Order: sequence, then C-alpha cells, then structure tokens
Amino acid sequence: MTTNPELAAHPDAGTIATARRRRRMDHDHPHYKWIVLSNTTLGTLLATINASIVLISLPAIFRGIGLNPLAPGNVSYLLWMLMGYLVVTAVLVVPFGRLGDMFGRVRIYNYGFVVFTVAAVALSFDPFHLGGGAVWLIGWRVVQGIGGAMLMASSSAILTDAFPANQRGMALGVNMVSAVAGSFLGLLIGGFLSEWHWQAIFWVGVPIGIAGTIWSIRSLRELGVKTPGRLDWAGTATFGLGLTILLIGITYGIQPYGDAPTGWTSPWVLGAIGLGLALLVAFCFVELRVDSPMVDLRLFRSASFGMGNLAGLMSSVGRGGLQFMLIIWLQGIWLPLHGYDFESTPLWAGIYLLPVTVGFLVAGPIAGSLSDRYGARPFTVGGMLLMAASFIALLLIPVNFDYWVFAILVFLNGLGGGIFTAPNTAAIMSSVPAAQRGAASGVRATFFNAGSSLSIGIFFSLMIVGLANSLPSAMSTGLQAQGVSAAVAHDVAHLPPVGSLFAAFLGYNPIEELLAPSGALHQPGVNAEVLTGQTFFPQLITGPFHAGLTVVFVAAAVMMLIGAAASLFNPGRYGSSEQGSSE
Repeated sequence: MTTNPELAAHPDAGTIATARRRRRMDHDHPHYKWIVLSNTTLGTLLATINASIVLISLPAIFRGIGLNPLAPGNVSYLLWMLMGYLVVTAVLVVPFGRLGDMFGRVRIYNYGFVVFTVAAVALSFDPFHLGGGAVWLIGWRVVQGIGGAMLMASSSAILTDAFPANQRGMALGVNMVSAVAGSFLGLLIGGFLSEWHWQAIFWVGVPIGIAGTIWSIRSLRELGVKTPGRLDWAGTATFGLGLTILLIGITYGIQPYGDAPTGWTSPWVLGAIGLGLALLVAFCFVELRVDSPMVDLRLFRSASFGMGNLAGLMSSVGRGGLQFMLIIWLQGIWLPLHGYDFESTPLWAGIYLLPVTVGFLVAGPIAGSLSDRYGARPFTVGGMLLMAASFIALLLIPVNFDYWVFAILVFLNGLGGGIFTAPNTAAIMSSVPAAQRGAASGVRATFFNAGSSLSIGIFFSLMIVGLANSLPSAMSTGLQAQGVSAAVAHDVAHLPPVGSLFAAFLGYNPIEELLAPSGALHQPGVNAEVLTGQTFFPQLITGPFHAGLTVVFVAAAVMMLIGAAASLFNPGRYGSSEQGSSE
C-alpha cells in the first residue's frame, strides 16, 4: 500500500481504540454494522437524490410559481435553482467533517438528518409566486444543502469506523453506489412526481427524512475517537469563501458577456475565479501553520489519498457532464424526433437514462467486495478506462441513434463508474488514521460534490463553444426557408446559444422561445406550424450539436484517462493501518 509513512506506518491510538470499540459492538450487537450501512446509505441516497431531483423538475417548478426562467433578468433564478444546493454541499462537507472528528461523527450526521428534514417541510409549500417564490425555494434549498453536507461529510467515516478493513470496500461500495445512483434516480423520481404536482418533488423528502432522523438517533453509536481542538476559523473562512466564489465564477461563465457567447472574458467572472483561487491558496498556507487545522494537508502526502481524490474529481466532473449532455441530447433532439412533446421530455429523459443507473447498481457493490480481496488498483484503473471508451463510443453513433445502441453505451459508462467508485473510496478512507477520518471523508465528498458543480460550468461552456461556430448559419438559413425575414433570422441566429440549450434543458420549444419576442410567428408568410413543430429544431441543431458533443466528450474522455493514470497509485491491497492491532 502506498501511503505516507508518518501517517500509517504504525497504528495510532485512535485507530486501536476504534477497532476495540468495533469489536465490542460486534460482540454485543452483531448486526450493528449492517444497521450503520443501511442508515448511512439512506442518508446518502436522500442527499444525492435531492441534488438532482430539481434538475429534471425545473419546468414544472417555474410553471408552478408563474415565472419564465428564460426571460431577461430571470436567468439568475435558474442558475441558483440549479447550483444553490450543489455549491453549499461542496463547500461545507470539509468543515462538517472536521466538526465530526471533534464532536462526534454520528452527532453531526444526526443533525444533518434534522436540518435536511426541516428544510424539506419548508420546501413542501411556497407562500409566494414569481421572484418571491423562487427566492423562497432557493433559500430553503441552501438550508437543505447544509443538511445534505452534514450527511455526506459523516457517512463514509461512520462506515469506516464500523467495518473491519476486509469488509470496508463492500460497505463503502454500497454507500457510494447509492450516492452516484441517487443523482440519476433523482432525474427519474423528479420526472414522475413533477407530472403529478410540482411540489411533490419536495413532499417526498418529508416522511423519509423524519423516519431517517428517528432511526439514526435511536440506532447509531459513536465508535470513532473524538479529537478535541479549537475550530480552525481562518481555514474555514478561506476555504468556504474561496470555493464558493470559485464555483460561482465558473457557473456565471455560462452566461454571455457582450458579443461573446460565454462569460469567460467577463472581468467579473475572471476576477471571481482569480479571487477564489487566491483564497484557496491562502487556505493551504493557513492549514500548514495552525495548531488544529481543518484539514491536515499531510494527508495529501499519501499517494492513495491525494491521487484517489484527483481520480474521484475527474470521475465526478465527467459524470456530471455526461448527465447534462445526455439530458439535452434526449430532450432537445432525440425525444422530439421520436414523437414526444417538448413538455413531456423531462420525464422521458429520466426514463431513457435508467441504463446508467443500472450499470452503477450492478457494478458498485460487486467491485467493492472484490477490491477487499484483490485490492483497488485493477478496478479503479479498469473502471476509468471503460468510461473513457464509452465516451469515445458515444461520439461514433449518430445524433438520431438507435436506442438500444445508446442504452448499451450509457450502461457501460455507468458500469465503469460503479467499478471505479467503490474501490477508490475504500482506498482513500483506508489511507488515513482513524482520528482524521471525518476530515478525510469531508475532503473526498468535497471533490465529489465540487465535480458536479464544476461540470455545469465546464461542459455547458464547451458545448456553447462548439455550437457557436456552426449554429448561427444553420439557424439563419433554416428560419429564412420557413418565411422568417432575413433581419429577424439573422438577429435570432446570433443570440447566445445558451438560450437554446437552456430551453431544451427545461422542456421548452426553443424556436418558440427565441421567436416570441419578435412576433415573427404571427407574420404573414411565416410557416409557424413547421417552426414550432417537434422536428424543426431537432433537425436544425443536429449538425451543430454533434460538433459541440465532440468537444465535450473528447474532454470527458481525457479526464477519464487522467483519472486512470492517478488510479495507478491506488494500493494493490488496502487495509492496513489497522492490521495487526485492530483485527
């Protein structure tokens, strides 16, 4: 095992004490570890489902509060509805992981269930409409994200405390597969519930949250050793502000700036990214100098920990990019071409993406269990390479594909993600001393959640760049062929492509949204029926979309190859700082 000798050459006191407590618990309550696994899996699943359930439900939500998210001035509501929960969970998991080490991981986890459930209750009704309704939902989603961060920060550490090394991969595999599968299940659940009532997507979290809260408080016990110390306020502030500002800057890079299709030339975006990076650098200097750091940066001297988190980040960014691109691909092109109304495409996109979830569910627990026996490396490297191959294969199929070919490829991508995720998590968590598992779990969850946030800005921007080169001429020619005047066609064609992408993402007819302000659909000689039909936009965007897709999926494949290279540093067998003393 490749680890930092200062950290893992000898079992630390916390590791020995944790192992002794676990043995006593196994003797007195032989089924306790399975209770821990089932409860933390529920908590993780609840947190990640609620991270994605809103994505597919945005059309219903905005119709419910009477707000058009594509109208000028409303895009910020859309971005924060997408990003609020993700940014908060990404930023807070590390501080909550450290607080778990100091005051008890189970305590922080239980508080997470309580906060999450209170927010779910508040979200289940909205007393306002229009902008006020959006602010209510965004605010409570941020609070819910705080609860989600508490759950995710502690779950891996609680599991690592409860399971011996020779079963840890299996346990963390089930937990991590639930986390990844939850992000895809949220799409399906959100699609179904929003068809019934838009607020139903929030109602579902209330009974589950209440049941999970009562169950965790009554059944979970502290096995880890607390490490008392002062809270690292300087580190918490520089990390929290730095990561928040960085993610916000990257997110707003999606919006156009001046004549540019994206905001990457905006001084505000560049300034936010620069300030965020500067604060994160300052955080590193702070952590090297304080007595009780929020994150002991010496953990990154362990190749298993540092490279495992890098690989996890690459996987998370690529998976998030895949999720968004496939949603746009299905909702904007494939489903309308196959007879589905734009309004119904969010639900059906969730259904047609089920093979990705199935792949994760099939591979994750099996890979986690096998990695306990054979080590992490063959699974982490193999899973990354399978994902890279599936990204390249998706480029080789036509935009209007045969579904079964598409289903096999996205299943293989999910399979690769499942093969990679569980062993990688087990290797990361097994590479740190027991007393620092809360902080380590927080760091791992930060890379996991930040990858999802980063993917929105990165992959939307890459797609917009790809579309900007070929979409304007195709759209101008297509609109004029249906009777739209050359002036209007030129103006509409040169609008930022992000408008078309968001319209498709939200289940709107993009052409109807783009032409509505000009009134062109009501002009004599304009073939409005064709323009607003189900096939005009999909056929128009097929060529430009494939050009953008090439940029996106090649970038994703490169990320997977970087992750495969980083995974070579995973141990042949993890298990160790406890061996000889704890088992």
